[in-house]
Amino acid sequence: MNKEDEILQNRIRDLADRCYKNNMYTFSDFLSLADAGVYYSIERELNYVKATLWGGSEICERVVLRFGSEEQLGYEEEFPIKLLCIKPLMEKFSDNLTHRDILGSLMNLGIERSVLGDIYLIGKEAYVFCLDNIAEYICDSLSRIKHTSVMCTITEKVPEFNKSEKSDHVIQIQSERIDGVIAKVCNMSRSQCALLFTERKVFVNGRLNENSSYLLKNGDNITVRGFGRFEYIGVGGVSRKGKLNATVRY
Repeated sequence: MNKEDEILQNRIRDLADRCYKNNMYTFSDFLSLADAGVYYSIERELNYVKATLWGGSEICERVVLRFGSEEQLGYEEEFPIKLLCIKPLMEKFSDNLTHRDILGSLMNLGIERSVLGDIYLIGKEAYVFCLDNIAEYICDSLSRIKHTSVMCTITEKVPEFNKSEKSDHVIQIQSERIDGVIAKVCNMSRSQCALLFTERKVFVNGRLNENSSYLLKNGDNITVRGFGRFEYIGVGGVSRKGKLNATVRY
């Protein structure tokens, strides 16, 4: 474990202790998948206090860690997350903005990546999850992305991100081992796939997975850093050559 992971572990321990000792909810900044993996590595150690992870939507990869529960503390406190909607002022003349364009412009406002959650694009609109204490500042400060003048507002309605864009794909596999499925989906060799596990780039249902022989279950969500993510739907039959016909969704 590197020094940064040790620092994050101690920060998470401090959040749990403050929640327990002061009878109050405590929250982290947004955690990446790798950061969440650091939390999971000490999850059992912190089981004296209830912990929940949430990013603003069920499909979010970047999440905030909350310690505390209504059962323990006697009251409920929502996650300090706001959703921003960024729209071009004149859609007809706007650029086709990318995830990188949006993130770059937000970072240029002088804010840290840790206060920003997932970013989603729907047509020429962008939706950004962020911590509530930075939301108004972003709305007041963000007026242009590349050559496009934009308007940024806080919205309560969470769109169904990406659902309409996903489609099912049938792959043929020898077994439901995760390494074989990833190799097929990402079009790589098994040896290339093995590196992903040693480099800690594979996550199943938001948790780091270093076991290349893990057998996938129907409904598992797999994220491969640098390659994307997909859902494993399951086996639907056997081919004439005895291979499994499995369905994945991405």
